[in-house]
Amino acid sequence: MTGQRILMIVGDFGEDYEIMVPFQALQAVGHEVHAVCPDREAGETVKTAIHDFRGDQTYLEERGHDFELTHGLDEVDPADYDALVVPGGRAPEYLRGYDEVLDAVRHFFEADKPVASICHGPQILAAAGVLDGYEMTAYPAVKPEVEAAGCSWVDGVTTDGNLVTGQAWPDHPEWIAQFLDLLGTEVEHEEPAATAD
Repeated sequence: MTGQRILMIVGDFGEDYEIMVPFQALQAVGHEVHAVCPDREAGETVKTAIHDFRGDQTYLEERGHDFELTHGLDEVDPADYDALVVPGGRAPEYLRGYDEVLDAVRHFFEADKPVASICHGPQILAAAGVLDGYEMTAYPAVKPEVEAAGCSWVDGVTTDGNLVTGQAWPDHPEWIAQFLDLLGTEVEHEEPAATAD
């Protein structure tokens, strides 16, 4: 498989698992992932948040890791990338206020390139005005926002055209698998080598 170049847009207090897990999983199968944030440069970090579900009306938030950026948003050209990942957490609520973030997102939809978004990430897609006509999901609290942007709600991981969406990090196995399918990534398993007794 030829690895693809994937852009990931992150920011302070993005959800830790929704940044770290796809970033590492996509690299593990041979893709090149560049993580960017507006107003930050390569080597700088964003603070992440861990969101857990413990039976309350909403998620519990705790401090996560410091996640190191590979590039600054202003030094990349979305046209140089094959796909986009937009994680969730609290970052999307303010990242959607950056014109360069919205312009980058629009590029991937206009070019019909694969996009994976999860949890609150679709807030950015809604702000970019790219959701009209899609079937998708997001964190349930974001449902009114994405429906107002013109999509049809699906209660679970879904792929519609170039877009794969999930509700939260517990969806990772299915969400990442559907994104890998959209990317054309084939993961093959072989019988393990026999070990000497």
